[in-house]
Amino acid sequence: MVADAPTILATSGGIVAGSRTRWEVGPLTRHAVDLAGVTGRAPRVCYVGTAGGDAAEGIRNFYDMAQLAGFAGSHLSLFTMPNVPDVREHLLAQDVIWVFGGSVAGLLATWELHGVGEAMREAWEAGVVLTGVSAGSICWHVGGTTDSFGPDLRPITNGLALLPYSNGVHYDSEEQRRPLFQSLVADGTLPPGYATDDGAGLLYRGTELVEALAENGSAGAYSVDRTPHGTALETPLDVRRLR
Repeated sequence: MVADAPTILATSGGIVAGSRTRWEVGPLTRHAVDLAGVTGRAPRVCYVGTAGGDAAEGIRNFYDMAQLAGFAGSHLSLFTMPNVPDVREHLLAQDVIWVFGGSVAGLLATWELHGVGEAMREAWEAGVVLTGVSAGSICWHVGGTTDSFGPDLRPITNGLALLPYSNGVHYDSEEQRRPLFQSLVADGTLPPGYATDDGAGLLYRGTELVEALAENGSAGAYSVDRTPHGTALETPLDVRRLR
């Protein structure tokens, strides 16, 4: 099964604390899987933990979540070598690709070495639903703000650009995020784009933002544009609350 249009759900969420496992699949990720339209079998969901250095704990946590959620889980690791014979073939065989957070700069550099970016584009165009959190949100866009280089945030501008916008994550929970994102859009370092509070996500069909979503009652989402005067204009988006 494939989605009926190229689909990305880019989030600052998607996992919640578990009762029997450390984490459980959150409503945002569940919605991404639903968008794949799988019926009659378990949805194939691939975890990509490149941004976290393919940490074994993250992989274990994913399989615990996947089992509990009823997914047919797999993972793509690139350290110290790819864990699958053909990265492209593996990604194209999925219903959903779920990219986790960490260093977006490290993710993009490693993906470039292994040709993962082009494989992700091909999967997206083929109808595989792409989703992720933090680094796994920024990566689909032109760029955003990152702590990949240290505690003082810096811009990242070499995203895959499947979506021709900038992306701000953790907009309400990390004090540097909002002002830096706005200043980078204002001065033209980043193109206009969209930002999410923790627990919110942005649903794109093709390259069009069609809906902002949230898995809690307070998370917001925002558009950030550059004005003719070289300042940033932030506009809250309507947000649909997932159950």
